[in-house]
Amino acid sequence: MTGFSPDELSCDAFLGGRLHLLQPRTGYRAGVDPVLLAASVAARAGQSVLELGCGAGAAALCLAARVSGVVLFGVEIQAAYADLARQNAEKNDIRLTVASADLNRLPRSLREEQFDHVIANPPYFRPGAHSQAQDTGRSIALGEQATALTDWIETAARRLKPKGYLHMIQRSDRLPEMLAGCAGRLGSIQVLPLSARLGRAPDLVILRARKEGRSPFRLYAPCVLHDGDRHLRDGDSYTAQITGVLRDASPLEWPMG
Repeated sequence: MTGFSPDELSCDAFLGGRLHLLQPRTGYRAGVDPVLLAASVAARAGQSVLELGCGAGAAALCLAARVSGVVLFGVEIQAAYADLARQNAEKNDIRLTVASADLNRLPRSLREEQFDHVIANPPYFRPGAHSQAQDTGRSIALGEQATALTDWIETAARRLKPKGYLHMIQRSDRLPEMLAGCAGRLGSIQVLPLSARLGRAPDLVILRARKEGRSPFRLYAPCVLHDGDRHLRDGDSYTAQITGVLRDASPLEWPMG
């Protein structure tokens, strides 16, 4: 894929205007999912973070906007999106080093590093699970040329420091694959389901797993994104917690215990 021309891009505000990201007008565009992923990571200043499949940099840059002083790296297979991530980092005065590479063939510079945190928002669909997108970037993001989830998790485990954390957001129906990928690689697994509304089955989950972790598995009650049991009016109707995450760069708090 060649780079995007300026007229192919929009500039979109995230985190209540704390962050502005260039994104293609057509093709894959970041929504709330990478923002929720970034908000779920309990990173501290000085810690290193690697995002696998970073796209235009939304998750990594949202994390940096909330936690100053993190050291950011990204990997993105599509060169045009990797370049956008670099542009977005510069635009927001955030340091982000991005490699354009397949996560199964990382450059030596990354293979020689280990990180406190790895984050990932892999394609949601298995190959062939839906009609093919015409845009190449969206096609890859949706999973039509997908790398197996086990490969994402294996790469993450290799790149984590001892006691480091993986955070991954994914469709809830792919949780069994995620758990299988963690087996023998990562422990202390916690799963936070994300439900659109109270009483709805969760569409998404955030998985947190720790290298060398030995704590029992925990499945938490769903985090509800919208108020009410159905949509009644114009607007997004986010709960107060989620509004804080999306507008005020608040952390997404995991349940206690």
